[in-house]
Parts: sequence; structure tokens; C-alpha cells
Amino acid sequence: MTGYKDGYWWSPDGLRLHYRDYAGGEDGRPPLLCLPGLTRNARDFEPLAGRLAGEWRLICPDLRGRAESAYAKDAMTYVPLTYFQDIGRLLADLAIPRFVAIGTSLGGIITMLIAATHKEWLAGALLNDVGPVLDEGGLARIRSYVGVGQSHPTWVHAARALAEANEDVYPGYDLEQWLAMAKRLYRLNSGGRVVLDYDMKIAEPIRAMGSEAGVDMWPVMQAFRGIPTLLLRGERSDLLSAPTADRMVRDMGESAELATIPNVGHAPALDEPESAIAIDRLLTRVLHG
Repeated sequence: MTGYKDGYWWSPDGLRLHYRDYAGGEDGRPPLLCLPGLTRNARDFEPLAGRLAGEWRLICPDLRGRAESAYAKDAMTYVPLTYFQDIGRLLADLAIPRFVAIGTSLGGIITMLIAATHKEWLAGALLNDVGPVLDEGGLARIRSYVGVGQSHPTWVHAARALAEANEDVYPGYDLEQWLAMAKRLYRLNSGGRVVLDYDMKIAEPIRAMGSEAGVDMWPVMQAFRGIPTLLLRGERSDLLSAPTADRMVRDMGESAELATIPNVGHAPALDEPESAIAIDRLLTRVLHG
């Protein structure tokens, strides 16, 4: 694993937030800003960083309420607009004018907000299994588990619980892969138990509003026109339908590409061979147009 530096910044409402900073080369490439899904964190991008760091700088934040970032005092700030504002402060602190956004699920919604308000920031974008319409089946599944505390005596127990709950999402995974996912999703608490590494209160706005997105995001798709954009969709996804993905790419225009990742649900882990090939194509377009 290529090394990283831990960094911290302050949110507009005074939370100390954490990010990982993987060094890139010296050729002036825009950094990759890696924005995780709802219950995920900076560790989710370890496989991507292991492949790309050294050539590309990767900045991987822990959103508020996750991993090494502080938990919010007000649970109703666990919403995309606040995450977007937090990320804006990080970019200002690091003096980063342009970047490639890599957004998984919720991170993709944050990327859409960036495109809608600061298109000029985006040198490229990857939306990982998310769109302006979220299928109700997938939302219901997310509501069923997010914010539900889990505690396991060992990492193997946590991995087996993940496998049982997500066998339809990653049907090809073996125990080693489930263990790697557990290490990214869970942490050891002070009592030596393996617990989920996020504030259980992140579920409250979702249950109150009924949707991660909350507003009509279809008009935002046209903001991606002219920006090298990759839309990844898991073939088995229950959150992003194939018709929605097709319409997104049409709305985004000729600069957008759709890649469907076989035998994977929501969301691709970005280390699948098909994901890696598609990401490399995107980054080539970022560099060479």
C-alpha cells in the first residue's frame, strides 16, 4: 500500500474532520477527490489508492460522523448539502482549484452538487452507481440497515455478517474479500468489540426525508456536458436502474461514458477489472482530452 498522510480541517460549523492524502507525481495532474458512500469512509478507497497513488494524488475525506471525523451535534446536518459545504471548505484550505471527483453513491450526489454549483472545479467526474433517481427497492434496503448498531467478537464474525447481508451485492466474494471489506467498514471499540465505524444518527435525515437526494437532480446532468465523465453501474444494482443510467449518459452528452460492471450490485468497489479499465480510460481523457 502506497503511504498517505493524515490531514484535518474544520467544517463551517466547527467540526474537526479528517482526510487521507496520498501523494501523486510532479506533473501537475489534478488530484482525485474520493467521496465515499453513506456508511463508508476514506478506507473505502484503499484499493484505488493502491493502484493509482504515486501517479495521481488522492484526497480521501471521512465525511462528518464517519471514522476519524467528528460526529455532528445536530443529526439533521447529515445531509448532502452540508457534506458539500464541508468539502468546499477542505478544497479552499488545500487551495485546490480543479480536481477529478470520484463519488460513490452519496459521494456521487455530492459530486452532482459540485457540478450544479461549481462546474469549473471539475476536471473530470466518476459517478459510482448513483443517479438523479434512486430506485425505491435500493432505498428500502439502505433504510433497513443504516443506523442499526452491530457488534461482533472477532473480525471473522464481522466478515461473515457482511457476507450474509450482502451476498446478492458481491456474489463472487470469498472470505478474504469480506474480511478486507470489514476492515474498511468496522473498527475496534474500547471494549475490544468490532463495531460499525460511523455515527448511528446518520440515518435520521434519511428516515425523515425518505431519500438521499431530496430534490430533482435531472437538470444537473447537463452540467456534466464537456466534462470527462464516467458512470459506473453495478449489473445487479438495486439503486440505479439501467434505464436511468442510459438516460443520464444521454443527458450528459458525448463527454460521458457508461460502464456496467458484471455480477456486482450497489456499489462497485472500484477494484473490479472492468472498473479499473473504465477508470483508466476516464483518467486518460482527463489528461489528453
